[in-house]
Amino acid sequence: MQTLQIGIIGLGLIGGSLAKAIKKFTPHTVYGLNRSKGTEQKALACGAMDGVLTDEALSGCDILFVGLYPALTIKTVLEKLPLLKKGCVIADLCGIKREVCGALSEPCRVAGVTFIGAHPMAGREFSGFDYTTADLFQRASLILTPTEGTEQEERAVRLLDGLALAVGFRAVVVTTPENHDRMIAYTSQLAHVLSNAYVKSPCAKEHTGYSAGSFKDLTRVAYLNEEMWTELFMQNRDNLTQELSLLIDNLTAYKQAMEAGDADTLKALLREGREIKEQLQP
Repeated sequence: MQTLQIGIIGLGLIGGSLAKAIKKFTPHTVYGLNRSKGTEQKALACGAMDGVLTDEALSGCDILFVGLYPALTIKTVLEKLPLLKKGCVIADLCGIKREVCGALSEPCRVAGVTFIGAHPMAGREFSGFDYTTADLFQRASLILTPTEGTEQEERAVRLLDGLALAVGFRAVVVTTPENHDRMIAYTSQLAHVLSNAYVKSPCAKEHTGYSAGSFKDLTRVAYLNEEMWTELFMQNRDNLTQELSLLIDNLTAYKQAMEAGDADTLKALLREGREIKEQLQP
């Protein structure tokens, strides 16, 4: 395996876990940069990185991962572009792709580097470097969203695919930024909205002794970073509001059946949901 020099900007849950995974499972060199210097020192002390990502180290990177909020990701990449060597592959780690890819693909191409949107489908309910783990990505999937279809992009996808499998991802999914955002609205963002709204019932404060696995499952992601998720939701609001409307319509059908005392309709709705779930891949 070729030894790569890898930079990571943003050592939060995803960026920090990626640093740890690369150091644990590969021979690659990792340099990290974080707004909090205390976090950088923690990463150095635990062996998550080999050094701080100075401008000099950045200029030697083969791959640069950016684990920041979307708007800050765009700003940071544009600022760092003049420092990167030709042929460097840049991958963001954001949860939305149209906004980021649309802003960065062309400037990166002009600068002689390749930008690929990347979204690790892994996480925890808590954020920050203190909750990072080298095993976060085991059996998870990584979504990549190239936009140009060029030879350089194909090379970058192969490079990121190989690295992803080396650190424990079970699969790499290649799609468009548009399809990524459409699907993520359903599989991730809708679940966070639902969980966050669910805990607003007055009964939530009295759940002790009355709750089991289903309560824990449904409330897990209610504990979220509202600054990050607000930015993600707003930049994908067309897809997310469409999913919310569909969910509200479906919930309304259950509510109306119960209000009408219509057990047959309720049973049919429940059966339909069960049968759909049975058809889904695990």
